[in-house]
Amino acid sequence: MTTITDRTTGRPTATEDGYQRIDVRPTSGTIGAVIGGVRLGGDVDQATVAEIRRALLAHRVVFFHDQDHLDDAGQRAFAHLLGTPTKPHPTVSGDGDAVLPIDSDYSKANSWHTDVTFVDRVPAISLLRALVLPPYGGSTVWANTVRAYDTLHPALQALAGELWGVHSNLYDYAAERDERRLGGIDVKRQEYRTEFGQQEFETEHPVVRIHPETGERSLLLGHFVRRFVGLSTRDSRELFELLQRHVTRLDNTVRWNWRPGDLVIWDNRATQHYAVDDYDDHPRLLHRVTLAGDIPVSADGVRSVVRKGDASHYSEVPA
Repeated sequence: MTTITDRTTGRPTATEDGYQRIDVRPTSGTIGAVIGGVRLGGDVDQATVAEIRRALLAHRVVFFHDQDHLDDAGQRAFAHLLGTPTKPHPTVSGDGDAVLPIDSDYSKANSWHTDVTFVDRVPAISLLRALVLPPYGGSTVWANTVRAYDTLHPALQALAGELWGVHSNLYDYAAERDERRLGGIDVKRQEYRTEFGQQEFETEHPVVRIHPETGERSLLLGHFVRRFVGLSTRDSRELFELLQRHVTRLDNTVRWNWRPGDLVIWDNRATQHYAVDDYDDHPRLLHRVTLAGDIPVSADGVRSVVRKGDASHYSEVPA
């Protein structure tokens, strides 16, 4: 490790060796790193992009400050350097190209999930840029699903390796919470919920998937899981809660307090995340771009199976 000075605090801080073009400062020993020394956009050179990708694979989620110059076009252009952007969402139109607004006026993703697991072609990488932030709260937490698998008891690893989960986009996980809390939902949230569920998708994924770049095993779970194949509703729920609780242990997570100009990139094949709803009714708006991913493969080489819905309009599957 070498030492640099943190631009925000002025204090010395450790940064990883082995990177020639970027500064990489881990946020913990289990997940997350802050990357400095780069101005993101479509003109970042290939060598720098390769180092960013290497840091992402190592740390699962990477954080960038001071990217205020980025607009939607710049975010899309940089995303293209990392992979092929998907459409904004399989059912939600977004900007019609690649950008999905994460807008608290319409929905709050305050539930643990991996992005878009209800289709077969689960996104590989997500890029999220802050536009409007509340005066307090509104942080996001990520969990390392590779470490979650690695730290399971061997008996639970063996059990998880035999399980297949049925993932579905029905229902909107945020709207249901609002109904319970407020006794009803407003027009904007009802419109979003209707759009979210306008086409039904359902896919069987292995609970233990092989990461296509690193070969690591990770737990593919999160809120979109409705049940496990062959198990009763009650057994599915109790087993899901056991495994999901292991994913979200505090020592397996990192919490990010957003500030203006931040952009965060995470490996959607190795993480779950949760947007904390602790900012009252203040507005919160971020823009997300996701990159096309492979169809998950189990440890014994079996690919995920589509039960309902065709997601070919949403993204291509990388060759």
